[in-house]
Amino acid sequence: MLVNLNDVLKKAQAEHYGVGLFNTTDTDMLEAVISAAEELNSPVILGTAEVLLPYGELKLIAPSVLAAAKRAKVPVVLHYDHGLTFERCMEALKLGFSSVMFDGSAGDPENNIQATREIVKIAHSFGASVEGEIGHVGQADAGDEHLTDMYTTPEEAEEYVKATGVDALAVAIGTAHGVYKTKPQLNLDRLRKIRAKIDTPLVLHGGSGLSDDDFRNTIRDGIAKVNIFTDLCLAGDRAMKEGVESNIGYLETRKLKVETIKQAVMTKMRLFGSENKA
Repeated sequence: MLVNLNDVLKKAQAEHYGVGLFNTTDTDMLEAVISAAEELNSPVILGTAEVLLPYGELKLIAPSVLAAAKRAKVPVVLHYDHGLTFERCMEALKLGFSSVMFDGSAGDPENNIQATREIVKIAHSFGASVEGEIGHVGQADAGDEHLTDMYTTPEEAEEYVKATGVDALAVAIGTAHGVYKTKPQLNLDRLRKIRAKIDTPLVLHGGSGLSDDDFRNTIRDGIAKVNIFTDLCLAGDRAMKEGVESNIGYLETRKLKVETIKQAVMTKMRLFGSENKA
């Protein structure tokens, strides 16, 4: 069934488990994620992001993702992640996405607040939820996840939430998007202080590559939504390489790819504690 973030994250926050967002740029990934969620009876967040549109255009993938979410046996949020422009966020809402993230974190903080506030007003009129971001989640290829002056502060998190009315907040505590070059150092004390300041569900970006303990600790200390994409790509890469080396052909390789990504998703769902929480 199609739901928004409020339908799954408030329960996750209250019961101290995490709900995974898994970006899906094609129907192979979509099939894997939905199948994993139904098998484990887990709520799930399907996503794509603005930077991923060259690999799966919004108008092309939206109908299949929306249909899959509506017919699923478990709650499914259809989330447009890291929307960088007002126009693309509006397009996602018009195509049926039940949630959007506007990411103005790289620009002027006041502009971020104003733009996010406007998108919240519009998205809520659609019945959709909105995620915002304050602070800077790093880029692993740039190695900037260790720049602590870009971490989210409790004070700015509180101000941002009050000023925008977002339904979920992505915070910067030492994670990065992509494949880590060095072991990330997460600031759990900062996370706990942010959690104590605000009641809005918190989001961890850059989850691929973290240790199991990193996930357990961040969820324990207040994270309700965890974003995963790179790990799914790596699982798909392994499956396709195995298929080519085994000479099993395109269709069997596709089956192997779907099953391998599904197992990667199920591993994360069990780790996040969302199994049987649908």
